Amino acid sequence: EVHLVESGGGLVQPGGSLRLSCAASGFSFDDYAMTWIRQAPPGEGTEWVSSIYSSSGYTYYTNSVKGRFTISTDNAKNTLYLQMDSLKPEDTAVYFCAADRVAGPRYDYRFRGQGTQVTVSS
Repeated sequence: EVHLVESGGGLVQPGGSLRLSCAASGFSFDDYAMTWIRQAPPGEGTEWVSSIYSSSGYTYYTNSVKGRFTISTDNAKNTLYLQMDSLKPEDTAVYFCAADRVAGPRYDYRFRGQGTQVTVSS
């Protein structure tokens, strides 16, 4: 059974940092592109944030987070990370990790977690 479990969300002031984690199990981590997407407000469409190919380390970012967010993996632990620095109020969203064969924005993903809330507010 596939599991993607996000953690690390919370409340942070503008300019602050958070590190999200996503523990993956039940599938071959190295064979998939891992992705972070976000949804704000609840019920609205999702926005693709970043992707990484676990096997090669190639990374991709949406323009609004380039230079502020860093995606990475620990393949030995089957864990995906998103280091978020210089956070802005517009980064407030529920962040989901997802997995599929191809990186980048997609209508749907083969596997997706339940999400973790990130709130950027003073």
